[in-house]
Amino acid sequence: MNKKIIGITMGDPSGIGPEIVVKALSNKTVYDNCAPVVYGDYDPLFDAIGFCKTNQSINLISDPADAKGTFGIIDLIPLKKVKFGEWEYKKVSKNSGEAAFSYIVKAIDDAMNKKIDAVTTGPINKESLHLAGHNYSGHTEIFADYTNTKNYAMLLTSKSLRVIHVTTHVPLRVACDLIKKDRILKVIEIAHKAMLSLGIKDPKIAVAGLNPHASENGLFGFEEANEIIPAVEEAKKAGFNVEGPVPPDTVFVKASSGQYDIVVAMYHDQGHIPLKLSGFKLDLNTNTYTSMSGVNCTLGLPIIRTSVDHGTAFGKAGEGRANEESMIDAIEIAIKMATNL
Repeated sequence: MNKKIIGITMGDPSGIGPEIVVKALSNKTVYDNCAPVVYGDYDPLFDAIGFCKTNQSINLISDPADAKGTFGIIDLIPLKKVKFGEWEYKKVSKNSGEAAFSYIVKAIDDAMNKKIDAVTTGPINKESLHLAGHNYSGHTEIFADYTNTKNYAMLLTSKSLRVIHVTTHVPLRVACDLIKKDRILKVIEIAHKAMLSLGIKDPKIAVAGLNPHASENGLFGFEEANEIIPAVEEAKKAGFNVEGPVPPDTVFVKASSGQYDIVVAMYHDQGHIPLKLSGFKLDLNTNTYTSMSGVNCTLGLPIIRTSVDHGTAFGKAGEGRANEESMIDAIEIAIKMATNL
């Protein structure tokens, strides 16, 4: 099989993970470009096929090499963690947390052993994960731990914007203390490599300021002068096509217009808010998302990891109305990165 093998973790069985996997794999173009292999459990997938009415069959395999890669057939590596009666939609549970964690660890192991070319993850619930005894902030930290990676960063991408983060899942007060020259420089380097993996030559990188107006020469803070500007200057000397600090209230407008290929954001919400505004559209009349374009990637790992850029959406789980767009986007980005690396 010449197509890239993309491992897809099913996510939390109590959320929309099984549904968006089933819906994404009912799209023939996915199979035209890769051989998807799902890491999960039979009963949640079978149930999702039923209420989504997608008429797919499930092929149980023990090794990704045994995947058929045929449209209409979901190749599944079953972890045997939950079966009917052992999970409930819309509910936080230890069983579902343990199952979701097991899917991730198995996919990471297969990726590290070169059995699959990339991992695309479905959404997990952090509370369920913690109930199962796995005290991680999210996927990013799990992947970093199980691949023994120290320098990593979160990349978000939509159809019009790409953002990478200096800090992510920490309190805002702590994030300010973590804005250091060496970390910023490392994220610039990771951003450059990521853009090359997406086929962008000589990528243009913008580094956002931390403070309003990028501190306006010290009027509103000193992080720019003490940490951000020195990092940008050193990156320029190293040959990177980088500018900054660019005021946070304009940098994303410029990037979405094409002036920059990627923005280095200083903290979680600084990057997440504009990204989700660019990719998510909510219809208030139906209370459903008509668009959920957005992909979350963990960069700096020895393996490729992409993900949907949304949560488990317990409020609509098991109803057949979840939007699979982000899952399809995440699979497509995984294929592109696996091809270019």
